[in-house]
Amino acid sequence: MSRVGNRIISIPTGVTVNVDGCNVTVKGPKGELSTVINKNIAVEVSETELKVTRKNDNYKNFHGTANANIKNMIVGVTNGYEKKLEAVGVGYRFQVKGKELVVSAGYSNPVIVKIPEDITLESPSNTELFIRGIDKQKVGQFAAEIREIRKPEPYKGKGIRYADEHIRRKEGKKASK
Repeated sequence: MSRVGNRIISIPTGVTVNVDGCNVTVKGPKGELSTVINKNIAVEVSETELKVTRKNDNYKNFHGTANANIKNMIVGVTNGYEKKLEAVGVGYRFQVKGKELVVSAGYSNPVIVKIPEDITLESPSNTELFIRGIDKQKVGQFAAEIREIRKPEPYKGKGIRYADEHIRRKEGKKASK
């Protein structure tokens, strides 16, 4: 029995959910998102709540996933999602220039990354970067791509990391006697 799939999702005011066959569309104050669900999963929408059911027990794995995806879309169009990255190291910094992000991460040339259409970046200081958007998957994917430019290393802790990430540090070589 799927506990995630059986939860009832409350629909906040100002958000509309439309189900058209396998397509689920959620509209809210921040934008509109849509997804395609499995044909063996049914979505029942009432005035203030939404319930996801499965037609067959063979589709338990799609049941919880569909429920979680719809819940993430509702949260995205009402509140949005945010990831915070930090650049730790001498000369490591972020710079937002129009539709591009310039990352200086210890390479001979800065790395230039194009910003996707539905993602906004804010850099309050040159070592902090806030990634915001309504789609949880796209925000997380873009943050992972930025972090991949220079992953944090365990000896000095330099690199690009998530703000809440803890880096396990290693001791390094000891001097011989």
